[in-house]
Amino acid sequence: MRIRVVGAGTMGRGIAQWAVTAGHTVELADARPEAVAEAVSFVRAMLERAVEKGRTSRAEADRAAAALLALDSPYATAGDGAAPELVIEAVLEDLEVKAELFTGLERMLPASTVFATNTSSLSVTRIGARLADPGRLAGLHFFNPVPLMRLVEVVPGAATRESLVELLVALVADSGHRPVTVADTPGFLVNHAGRGLVTEAFALLEESVAGHPAIDRIARDVLGLRMGPFELMDLTGLDVTASVMDTVWDGFRHADRLRPSYLPANRVAAGLYGRKSRRGFYAYGDGEAGPSLPEPRIEGGDAERAVRVTGSELAGLATSGATPDDALVLVPTWGTSVAAAVADEGLPAERTLGVDPLSLGTPRRVLAVTPATRDDAVRDAVAVLARDGHPVTVVRDTAGSVAQRLLASVVNVATGIAERGIAAPGDIDTAVTLGLGYPRGPLAWADTVGSARILALLRALARETGDPRYRPTPWLTHRAGLGLPLSTPMASLPE
Repeated sequence: MRIRVVGAGTMGRGIAQWAVTAGHTVELADARPEAVAEAVSFVRAMLERAVEKGRTSRAEADRAAAALLALDSPYATAGDGAAPELVIEAVLEDLEVKAELFTGLERMLPASTVFATNTSSLSVTRIGARLADPGRLAGLHFFNPVPLMRLVEVVPGAATRESLVELLVALVADSGHRPVTVADTPGFLVNHAGRGLVTEAFALLEESVAGHPAIDRIARDVLGLRMGPFELMDLTGLDVTASVMDTVWDGFRHADRLRPSYLPANRVAAGLYGRKSRRGFYAYGDGEAGPSLPEPRIEGGDAERAVRVTGSELAGLATSGATPDDALVLVPTWGTSVAAAVADEGLPAERTLGVDPLSLGTPRRVLAVTPATRDDAVRDAVAVLARDGHPVTVVRDTAGSVAQRLLASVVNVATGIAERGIAAPGDIDTAVTLGLGYPRGPLAWADTVGSARILALLRALARETGDPRYRPTPWLTHRAGLGLPLSTPMASLPE
C-alpha cells in the first residue's frame, strides 16, 4: 500500500518506520520541510540499528529505506505522480488544524484515498464532519514508541463506512500490530481505562493514606505493575495526564468513577511535569533511568511478640497461646477499615492493626494503622510481618487498602467501558495489557481474584466511604451474580 504520513514529529516518524518496515511505500510530509529531512534520517538510522542487532537483514533494511519518500509539503504530489491509498495524519492535537488539513487533502486527492487521524483525544466524528465525504475518515491511534507499542486503536466516527474499518483493521494486523476497534468516545479505550489507576492513586494521596513512593511500591509489588502510578505519570508527563483526566471526566458528563483530583493543577502550574522537566513526583538527574525509591526502615520491633488474628486469611500469622492482654491483633481489611473492625468487634484499639490480604503471597506486606495504634505496636507488627524477609509498607487506615482500592477502580472503570459498548471485552483486556503494560487485562484480573470478591470489595468501599465512585457497574454485578466471567459479552437481542 502507498501511505502518506503527514506530520514528521515523534509519532509521525514512528508511524513511517512501522509502515516501511511492514513493506509499504511511505510518503512523509510536514509543514516544515526540515522536519521531514530529520525524520527520514531518524528512520534510516533505526533501520541501520535493526540490522546491527540482527532484527532485520541488510536487504530488508535497504528496501525499507528506499520505500521512504520525502515530500515538500502535505499537499505535494510524489515524483511518480501516484496518489496515496491512505493518509495518516499525526499533526498538532488541535481540531481546527486537523480539519483544515483533511479538507485541503480532500480537494486534491482521489475519492478513493482513505483518511486516518492519529488523534489521541479529539472526536473523530467532529474532525470528519468538515469533509464533503465524512465516511472516508476514521481514527488510527498509535502509541509511542510506535514500532514497539504493538497496539493500534481503530476508531470509526459516526459517519465512517464499515468497509473502511475492515480495511484498517486488516492493514494493522497484516503489518504486525494488534488492532482493537473502539467507539468514538472521550479517551477512546486505553486512555479511558488508564483513569482507573491514576484517579484512585490521587484519591489515596488526597486522603493522606500514604505518600506517593509507598503507593508506587505497593502498586509494583502487590499488584505486579511495571511501575507505580506516580512513576508512570512522571514518565508520560503530568501535564498530559491531567489533561486526559479532565477530558475524559468532562466527556462522560462528570461520571463519579472518573472524577479527577484537585492535586494535579498546582503541580502542572509549577512545571512539575516529571522526567521531561527533571522534576515531578521524583527528581531526575542527567542519565537517570528512573527514580530512586529507598526502602524506609522501621527498626526496634519485637518479631517474637504474640499475635492473634480475626480472619482465616491471616491464620498463618497467629501465635499459639497469645493472650488478649499483650498480643497484637491483626485484622484483614477487605473493603473495610481497622477502625470499623475495632468498633464492631470490641478489639483493643491501641494494638489492633490491619493487614491487606491482597498483599499475602506477594513480595510485600501492607500494614494499616489508626490514630489509636501505639508506636510500639507498629514496630512490633512490622517486625512480625518481616520475619520471612518481606518488606513491609505501613499506611494509614482506610476502607480496604491501597492495592485493593487501585484494583477495584481499575476493574470498575473497565467494566464501565464494556457496559457502554466502547469495545469488546476481549479487546479491553488486550488493549490494557499491550497499551498500559498491566500484568493482565482488568476483566481477566477480576476473574482471577474472583468477580464476586471484587463486587463485595466495591460494595464495602461504597458503604463505608459513601463515595459513589465505588458504585459497582451492572456489568460486574450481573456477571458475578450469574457466576459468569467478566469477559462474557452482552446478551443478543432480536433485530
